[in-house]
Amino acid sequence: MAAVAAVLALGPVCAQNAFAFKLFGIKLWGEDETADQVSDPVRYTVDFQADNLDKDLKEALNDSSMLISDKDKPVSGDLGVVVKARDDRDRLIATLYEKARYGGVVTITVNGTPLDALPPTPTFSRAKPVAVTISVDPGPIFKLGKINLLGDATRLDPANYGLVRGGDAGSLTILKAGDKMVADFKNEGHPLAKLDKRDVVADHASNTVDVSLKVESGPVAPFGNVGVTGQKSVDPDFIKRYARINEGKPYSPDELKKASDRLRKLGVFSSVTIREADKLAPDGSIPTTIEVSEGKQRFFGVGAQYSTIDGFGLQGYWGHRNLTGRADSLRIEGSVSRIGETTDVGQLDYTAGITYVRPATFYPSATFTAGLKMQSLHPDAYDANTATASGGLAYEINDQDTVSAGGEVSYEQDTTDAFGKHNYLTVAIPLEYVRDTRDNKLDPTEGFRASISAKPSYEAMGGTVFSSFEGSITGYKGIGANNNVVFAGKLAAGSLLGANSIEDIPATRRFYAGGGGSVRGYSYQEISPYNSHGDETGGRSYVTASFEARVKITDTIGVVPFVDMGSVTDSVLPDGSDLRIGAGVGLRYATPFGPIRLDVAVPLKKYDNGTSYGIYAGIGQAF
Repeated sequence: MAAVAAVLALGPVCAQNAFAFKLFGIKLWGEDETADQVSDPVRYTVDFQADNLDKDLKEALNDSSMLISDKDKPVSGDLGVVVKARDDRDRLIATLYEKARYGGVVTITVNGTPLDALPPTPTFSRAKPVAVTISVDPGPIFKLGKINLLGDATRLDPANYGLVRGGDAGSLTILKAGDKMVADFKNEGHPLAKLDKRDVVADHASNTVDVSLKVESGPVAPFGNVGVTGQKSVDPDFIKRYARINEGKPYSPDELKKASDRLRKLGVFSSVTIREADKLAPDGSIPTTIEVSEGKQRFFGVGAQYSTIDGFGLQGYWGHRNLTGRADSLRIEGSVSRIGETTDVGQLDYTAGITYVRPATFYPSATFTAGLKMQSLHPDAYDANTATASGGLAYEINDQDTVSAGGEVSYEQDTTDAFGKHNYLTVAIPLEYVRDTRDNKLDPTEGFRASISAKPSYEAMGGTVFSSFEGSITGYKGIGANNNVVFAGKLAAGSLLGANSIEDIPATRRFYAGGGGSVRGYSYQEISPYNSHGDETGGRSYVTASFEARVKITDTIGVVPFVDMGSVTDSVLPDGSDLRIGAGVGLRYATPFGPIRLDVAVPLKKYDNGTSYGIYAGIGQAF
């Protein structure tokens, strides 16, 4: 038995001399007929004479040259060649300065004529591409000479900013030093700090660079009045409250960045910019203005999936991001799956739900969520019809820690499982604590996410009291200058306490493992205790672990070898018995909204008549 699953949304497919393929509006291969066209196209060739350059400098110049990177693209008219060459000369000289080569010379000729000797309106033969030649005399490497800090910067140690006599004199080092000095003063509460002077003098006799930097810090000031502009339907008082820029609080650029990120994550704004005034208010505070641009407030989408086990599936949703003017959202969604896998309409899987989310409820850092969800599910382990109403409040303790609590009422009708037919009416109190330090939610390279949750429950029809406890931690560590390899790991465990028999617990609350979200190589919920008839019963405890090495092959393509393992048992505490292991390799394609994932895995300890391999696709990393 094999499992193949994919969820894709396809953009338009274009062709021009060759087929082109777009996924989510991003061209993956082929020619794109929407590419920019130029009038009066002129082709050119580039001869970059770099035999006298070291490898690193040659690569840096090559990467910065637009003549080289755009060599296969025509320019507009004969003058376009000259304009591009002049811009390239400035760009190449700037690159030499970045490498501390202040005596370097860049010479560019067009059809053998130096740039500065060309007429204002040149004319070139169109019989063949225009020949452009680039030659570079890099000159010596300069070192830092005298370093003079002026104004309020006199109390700073230049060594803390990379400025050391005899050290790197690259232009980026000098630029970054001045910018960091200003940033440090701002972080100390000086909103008007600025770089007043930056003098860089190259001495070609000694191959040294003398640097003078003057920083004026200005006074320390707290946040003052906060204004809002650009809003149309979102309440400006809500925007100010949710931004949490509190008047009288010490000025901090970090607080402004957090406020901007906070507002952006609401989803109602296409852009958010927070600006400080260029002078203090009469009371000595610094006024700020939140500039927003509202995006589309209504949204909808559709999706499709296919599995060799479960057949086709379709999903759709509609939502509103600003229902009452306070960035509160409403989302209605539905799905149907197992189409083609069964001809019995009653055996299809159905899901329908509605979710309401209201930020800044009671407190700016508290979010209220309420939902109603109905499902008709038919996995191999059971057939269940459920209806669940829930409500809860999540509170952000800080940027990394969140606690949540709520209430849930669920009615479940299990028409077929290992124990026959049962009805359940369960009241639960979900509780959770999450600490999240990841640098990116869809494709992390550093940090971790840890969670612990408890769900005390009472099943009214059988008078059963039980609770589930779960915990998980995922960690990420990138290595290399560009995080070309990221090691990722996940450990999760859970336990069900209470109830004399697992039969007294609804089937959807028992533990299973297997599938793309836990142990790849096994089908969904395949890992479970089984009774004497070979039926999956679900377990009281589980433990799963996953390890990946996410290796970049190119900027967009990655390869991911991985190992998953998991055990689900009847015991109250996970003991790791009957451990099942899956191993495989995946491909990743990077997009602006996260990687597209395709994993292939095999079980190393296959069940009798169980899955032989699994193929899983999705958006975002596996964990």
